[in-house]
Amino acid sequence: MSKNVTAHHDAREPRTALASLGRGALNAERLSKHVWPLFSRVRARKDIYLANHSLGRPLDRTADDVRASLDAWYRDLGDAWAGWLVERERFRSLIAKLVGAPRRDCIIPKTSAGQGLRAVLNALSGKPRIATTDGEFDSIDIILRSYRERGRIELRVSPWRELAVTQANLVVLSSVMFRSGEIVTGLPRMIRAAQSAGALVLLDVYHHAGVLPLDLDNLGVDFAIGGSYKYTRGGPGACWLYVRPGLAETMRTLDTGWFAKKDPFAYLRPEPPQFGPGGDAWLESTPPAFTYAQALAGLEFTLGIGVERLRAYNLRQKRVLVEALFAATGITAEGASDDYGAFVSIVHPKAEQLAAALAVKKVTVDARGDRLRLCPDVLNSDEDLETAADRLGALLKD
Repeated sequence: MSKNVTAHHDAREPRTALASLGRGALNAERLSKHVWPLFSRVRARKDIYLANHSLGRPLDRTADDVRASLDAWYRDLGDAWAGWLVERERFRSLIAKLVGAPRRDCIIPKTSAGQGLRAVLNALSGKPRIATTDGEFDSIDIILRSYRERGRIELRVSPWRELAVTQANLVVLSSVMFRSGEIVTGLPRMIRAAQSAGALVLLDVYHHAGVLPLDLDNLGVDFAIGGSYKYTRGGPGACWLYVRPGLAETMRTLDTGWFAKKDPFAYLRPEPPQFGPGGDAWLESTPPAFTYAQALAGLEFTLGIGVERLRAYNLRQKRVLVEALFAATGITAEGASDDYGAFVSIVHPKAEQLAAALAVKKVTVDARGDRLRLCPDVLNSDEDLETAADRLGALLKD
């Protein structure tokens, strides 16, 4: 952070606690001693939190970071932008490290993944042919269908296992399916096949980043979209678009603004327009001021522990949860194996009603369609998981 935004270095600082956590496999005793105190505000709640949506549990330090950014506004007024833009670049650097982007400027801050998709669609010429799956998140699905209805694109939708990449200009595909948590297998092969057929590939990694190791540069994907979801604890609005090197310099989108200019604060208007270097040419208008402060602590926490260690611990938790659910309900939940992302799910025609009923019993989950989603994390004890399973079992018996 710059001098305009006060940094906080105390017992709630992730790096201090994670240094005490040590290396090697995570275990419940050390997590409760060193990690749980970083989350004292949300752990004061009396519910068992297993929700899998964008409002993951933030660190205590998140409030300090946002308050420091707000204080800079009060203190410095217009000069606060110096510190805010430093935070934006820190956000880009941390996301780049998390997803394996080769350069910080390949990460373009966005307020939603859908905004990133629109930027890519608005960089394509003519009436491009888009191939996608019926398992994409609702924002992505409705944007694509809306473009089709306006005659802006041709759209082909199919199950991901049957996705045909030939005769497409752009392939839009999730790496982890949002309803079921299924990991899309054969992803490198699918990307190579699409690109060999002349298509660009946009990967939605919302349920991947922070859960599974990710190397976008090695995958060779053209674009990716994601956000600071439950897994990185940054909340809604702290999203991003990845544009690979080469495309970042040569492709241009109509989703642009004055921050994309070569020298935005010179207020020049050359013809043709001159854009910033690399991925900075994909920036838009005045960015949100506090979004980056909101996301930094969670990103530092995730990277500090390490995605591989978090993944190993999450797999153990999922097995505990699935076994407890089977014992309490007789239902085998999907998602315990390493073929799935961070959450498990139960298919039930009244998933929404079950989620609401569990909330009354102080168990917070979420539902998407006919799937009840339960996502354990390092703040959940085994007792939490067993209690949640028992309460769901009692509801189903009633």
